[in-house]
Amino acid sequence: MGQLEDIQVFIRVVESGGIGRAAEQLNIAKSAVSRRLSELEARLGCKLINRTTRSFSLTGVGKTYYERALKVADSVTEMNTEVANVGAALSGVLRIAVPQSFGLMHLTPAIDLFVKQHPEITIQIDFSDRHVDIVEEGFDVALRISGMKDSNFQARRLCPVHHVLAASPEYLQRKGSVTTISDLKHHQMLKYTGSSIALWSIIDANGKEHQLSLTKAMSANSGDFLKDMAIAGHGIVNLPTFLIWKALASGDLVRLLPDCSMTTIDAYAIYPMNRFLPKRARLFIDFLVERFGDNPYWDQHL
Repeated sequence: MGQLEDIQVFIRVVESGGIGRAAEQLNIAKSAVSRRLSELEARLGCKLINRTTRSFSLTGVGKTYYERALKVADSVTEMNTEVANVGAALSGVLRIAVPQSFGLMHLTPAIDLFVKQHPEITIQIDFSDRHVDIVEEGFDVALRISGMKDSNFQARRLCPVHHVLAASPEYLQRKGSVTTISDLKHHQMLKYTGSSIALWSIIDANGKEHQLSLTKAMSANSGDFLKDMAIAGHGIVNLPTFLIWKALASGDLVRLLPDCSMTTIDAYAIYPMNRFLPKRARLFIDFLVERFGDNPYWDQHL
């Protein structure tokens, strides 16, 4: 390895939070990472990282070196990309983190098509609803469904995410129809625990917001489970249309209060701030924006 490779190893150690995790992400031996780091420090004549068996922290000069190293590594990557043959096929590894339900339902066919267009790209994907640290864990891109208030990342909007209230015809026949917001007080809710929002916020046709807390019949951190329980007649769900659109189209679920609106957030592709984004990642984001758009296919039946 040369000095540039040593710098890249150092960056990965810092961003992954340790030598062991850096070795896993670089797919090299832990001892090799430790040796490269020691040789870099010896070459510079200073300590970059304070490390023991239980702690890890950048020294003052290590922090400065890390910030400069990022610029060097990104400049080299950008330079290599710009001078590469523009007609050459895209290649390399693209690491993506996506929410589980959205990813399995909508990213599976999207990635199938993307890889057919760019067969030299290797996809590594993490399906999880946990809050992934894309820098520490070495992801190129992550999909987030949220209000995107985190300024630590660059973000590009992919599509809107609309929520609706829905219940099965059998449940409504048994418990009574819902024609007004006040009717909801007599019904049971199936609560998604993956959100910190305790109340359902509903905006009526006049623009007035109503905060409701219904009797909780079930709660779960899986929207797929709640959808299935709603179809089985156990209560009313407040779920994104990307999750229940097929059940609405088939009649297994019925949309309630269509003149009212629920929470609308957005799906974003995020990537590290002030970092060069590889062309394969940029093209993948462009592909998703074009595929989903302002009126995604799962909303077109509404």
